[in-house]
Amino acid sequence: MSILVDKNTKILVQGITGAQASFHVQRALKYGSKIVAGVAPNKNDKTYLGLPLFGSVNEAAEKTGATASIVFVPAKYAKSAIIEAIHAHLSLVVVITSGIPVRDMMEIREELSKSSTILVGPNTPGIITPQEAYMGIFPSDFHQKGKIGIISRSSTLTYEVVLEINQLGFGESTIVGLGDDLILGSNFIEMIKLFNSDTDTDAVILIGGIGGNYELEIADYYSAIDFKKPIFALIQDDFSLLSQNVGLASDIMCRGISSSEDKRKILEKAGICVVDTISSLKEKLAELC
Repeated sequence: MSILVDKNTKILVQGITGAQASFHVQRALKYGSKIVAGVAPNKNDKTYLGLPLFGSVNEAAEKTGATASIVFVPAKYAKSAIIEAIHAHLSLVVVITSGIPVRDMMEIREELSKSSTILVGPNTPGIITPQEAYMGIFPSDFHQKGKIGIISRSSTLTYEVVLEINQLGFGESTIVGLGDDLILGSNFIEMIKLFNSDTDTDAVILIGGIGGNYELEIADYYSAIDFKKPIFALIQDDFSLLSQNVGLASDIMCRGISSSEDKRKILEKAGICVVDTISSLKEKLAELC
């Protein structure tokens, strides 16, 4: 099993005719992802990259049976594209677009609250279930099938962690990049619930990001549930140093609210194993063997 995406997931691509979308769609098709159509309003072409092209998400979903969408639409148009996907009752929307205005994301979150759609992103590398399918821009050649789920707010750290745990003989069930923007569609709790129900996931790695309180939200939930799989949280010590030099929106808005040390203490109190280096993470994972 896996969560969210597998070899049978039928996927649409909104904004498929853009240069970045075109590049990544071709890679995903070669990997085995079941991309069934593109959506590009006001385009006269009937096909693109060998895929049928539709003017709306609703039409594309009805004619192809697609249940998921990847959004490559530019930031100023992304709100309309995402809300269109939600209104088409897609079960999953993965938003690669970065820099969506906060007000737009607040409106999107309101629409999500009235639907059953799961939105991953924005500013995410996507989701990958190794050797089955992926939605997004993941480098696809070094992931291995396995029993470790990963939820992350840092793309580059995710790639490093994957390489290191593969050396130990572990692989990944599914990897979810929550995204790097201030307001996200999904959070750690939603993903932990899915991994906790997945019979092929034995443990979960949670990779934190700069600023924000997303990592803290999991603490109350995890300490309150009875059945829980082990969680290993990578919260790096250099977050405070980085926050002096990096103008990320989540850091600016939340500065002084939660430092890396705050996150570490609260997560540990909830029973989550917290580490601050990938080497320490590998040592803790090795204890599972």
